[in-house]
Amino acid sequence: MRVYLPSTLADLARVHRDREAGPAPMIGYAVTPALREWYSAADIEELEYAAMTAAARASLRLLSVDPEGAPRRVVLAAEVPDASVRPLGDEDEPARVEITAAVPWKKIASGHVDDAEAEADVRAAARAVPAADAGDDDASFTVDGAEGHELLWYATQELRDLL
Repeated sequence: MRVYLPSTLADLARVHRDREAGPAPMIGYAVTPALREWYSAADIEELEYAAMTAAARASLRLLSVDPEGAPRRVVLAAEVPDASVRPLGDEDEPARVEITAAVPWKKIASGHVDDAEAEADVRAAARAVPAADAGDDDASFTVDGAEGHELLWYATQELRDLL
């Protein structure tokens, strides 16, 4: 099953060094039955994009607790055995899953990372996450602004160049 793991550049450096994402259990995002039901008119590409977008939003949350970290959202796409993935989704996060085993580097298919041009918007969005969670509409608008930037695709052998 293709899963999308929210990350940061600092976490990516650790994953690259350790040659695995982990330790388990980890939260990820995938095309789950709940996501299929929530987005019933979508094809598989749209569903995978929705799962990746949810992972990017989770990456933003990781950045919100590390204000000194590089302000770029990072999502790692990986192939994980179905038996290692447990759906956790609810109506707010239908793509959310728990991954019950560490993910070896060789199972990571690609990385998706913000361009440097997105840094100011991502930094502002990361700072706004707590207020957005508390219901502040202006903060929610700022958080949504980060999603206006598309993540760039990187092959795994290119990811070390970002570190």
